[in-house]
Amino acid sequence: MSSMVDHLVAEVLALDVKLLACQARLAVSTDSEALHDLRTTVRRLRSVLRPLRENPSAAELEEAAKAVGQLTTPLRDMQVLAGFLEEQGLNEAAFTRNRYLETSCPKVASSPELTRLLKLIDRFPEMLRLQQRQGMLRGLRKTIEKRMDKQWHKLRVAIAEPGHDRHDLRLLIKRVRYAAEAYPQLSHQPKNMRARLKSAQGELGDWHDHLQWLAQAAEQPDLAPCVPGWQIGIVRAERKAEASLKRLAKACF
Repeated sequence: MSSMVDHLVAEVLALDVKLLACQARLAVSTDSEALHDLRTTVRRLRSVLRPLRENPSAAELEEAAKAVGQLTTPLRDMQVLAGFLEEQGLNEAAFTRNRYLETSCPKVASSPELTRLLKLIDRFPEMLRLQQRQGMLRGLRKTIEKRMDKQWHKLRVAIAEPGHDRHDLRLLIKRVRYAAEAYPQLSHQPKNMRARLKSAQGELGDWHDHLQWLAQAAEQPDLAPCVPGWQIGIVRAERKAEASLKRLAKACF
């Protein structure tokens, strides 16, 4: 148990440092990747914490991380869209969104959501050590391992279902993949599965981007020039996503 607690403490401390660095970069707008790096770090933190949800301290911290994710998702989606618009030469549409991002992204650094997350993550390692001394973390390794296996089984069942929901599968694949990255020593996935999960996630992500963009185009007239290409693109993305899911399903069984 001690080694697993040590692993958790080390992971959380490293992520705390990364969060602080991202906060500083966002506050002074040093680079366009600060928001993406913040979200990646938050995602990693949630993956570490998700198997511990019955632990009140972990659940509270995971909820705080989730809130930061929800706060930043629209901004990151806009960043991706603005980048696409620039590539297509739609500079005015891209400029409008980039100007909004220039004022909105720095506000994340001082947001109540990120402030709360940083406060809780600072206390979490000490709380874990206290729980360890009180004998509250017995069987921790087995608990995490069991929950990872449960998620893996859930994915195998979902991917085999006819007419599966691509959005739900995308989220489930992300959880399984990120959990394996957070706890590689506890993963029971078949060999080379991480690469297959990453590929499927990428293809489903492309499909999801097109789906979102088409929905936004119905509300944002300056996206109209992109609609024909997106309509073609989403059909292509659907085919690629389904092919990737078939390869993943074959590897699962």
